[in-house]
Amino acid sequence: MRKLTQISAIVALFGLAACGDTLGEQALIGAAAGAGTAAAVDGDIATGAIVGAGGNVAYCQSYPERC
Repeated sequence: MRKLTQISAIVALFGLAACGDTLGEQALIGAAAGAGTAAAVDGDIATGAIVGAGGNVAYCQSYPERC
């Protein structure tokens, strides 16, 4: 289980590192990272996707120079 948690953290970091250029890309990449992380930690995949999409879009819109 510990290795699975480490892998999910790495997946989440890669998702944030690859923000996307458009709003749609940002939402899609965030949703994929959130769903993947939720699946890895046995969470609700839909909730993970929603939170990931929202988080990535919010971050990229707030800090476009970092994306």
